[in-house]
Amino acid sequence: MANSIYLDNQATTPLDPAVLEVMLPFLTSKFGNPHSASHAYGWETEAAIDVARAQVSSLIKAQEPNEIYFTSGATEANNLAIKGTMQAYGRERPHMVTVNTEHKCVLETMRYCESMGFSLTVVPVNAKGLVEIDSLEKAITNKTAIVSVMAVQNEIGTIQDIKTIATLAHSKGALFHTDAAQGFGKIPLDVQDMTIDLMSISGHKIYGPKGVGALYVKKGVRLVSQIHGGTQEDGLRAGTQAPALCAGLGMAASLAETSMITEHTRIRHLQETLLNALINLYPPLVVNGSLDERWVGNLNISFPGINGDRLIANLRAIALSSGSACSSGSATGSFVLKALDLPKELISSSLRLGIGRFTTEEDIQIAIEHFKSALEKLGKL
Repeated sequence: MANSIYLDNQATTPLDPAVLEVMLPFLTSKFGNPHSASHAYGWETEAAIDVARAQVSSLIKAQEPNEIYFTSGATEANNLAIKGTMQAYGRERPHMVTVNTEHKCVLETMRYCESMGFSLTVVPVNAKGLVEIDSLEKAITNKTAIVSVMAVQNEIGTIQDIKTIATLAHSKGALFHTDAAQGFGKIPLDVQDMTIDLMSISGHKIYGPKGVGALYVKKGVRLVSQIHGGTQEDGLRAGTQAPALCAGLGMAASLAETSMITEHTRIRHLQETLLNALINLYPPLVVNGSLDERWVGNLNISFPGINGDRLIANLRAIALSSGSACSSGSATGSFVLKALDLPKELISSSLRLGIGRFTTEEDIQIAIEHFKSALEKLGKL
């Protein structure tokens, strides 16, 4: 919508024009099947996928590009990481550990595995949305196959201490997996330094296309394939690869690698401008989750004393959300905010504002004016 201010960058991000430019040839003239090994049409699309694999690998500092496996998105990558691990290692190590603020595709995949006979421990977070290391340590045993903790929480933006958690998992002989859909390309992620075994990646969260993601699998880690029917992706994920989508993800990763630091500084400024203005307009405002250990583009806030639905109804000119896009429509309220043990009043009046690459200073100022108008209409100013 041309007249709408877009502040929902956690749900999805607009496609970067540079990404589209790279993708277009593979939607038109370069249409070959990358698995056609006998002619140039196949060779050029296979080469493009190799370039994309290297670009994704470079951003997360993987040891080699072949540790990157393309998927349809982070949800598939999470399923492959968790189910694949349990099928490969679960006989000797039938236990899984995760955190209660994980994305539903992690929680539900682990619960599916639990229904198949494996055991699961879900560790709570504290009031800031961070998992306590002592609690996690108690949960992991010598029968734990996998520990899965999200790098950046999708609703409240909290950044977990991934390196420490990975070290803890390894001390008990478990693999460490992180759903990095919201962290990939936004915060520094070095899989070798952080000793990450498995990392799930999404394209449309970093100005790339929807329908593509990747799973980083550390060399030597065994997974059982979840999609059968071909030898693609080194036999781990059957199905014809989509060169346009892979090329788009690769370019998005490359752009993120060169702009991450400057973007972080610029977006932090916009976040501070917006938050300070909203606090001045409505001093009772509460920030949900840690403000320090947080991706700066995520601002989850509550307006105590205001009906959240009525507030959103008066902010139609701003694209925002009241929680995860994947949980949109839920009548029970955010399970993530409930996990922070927030009172019902704060949960029901919460909004998530997502600032991104294409958000401007002007957008923020216009958004502030819309909030001012909405609060006036509700009799709160």
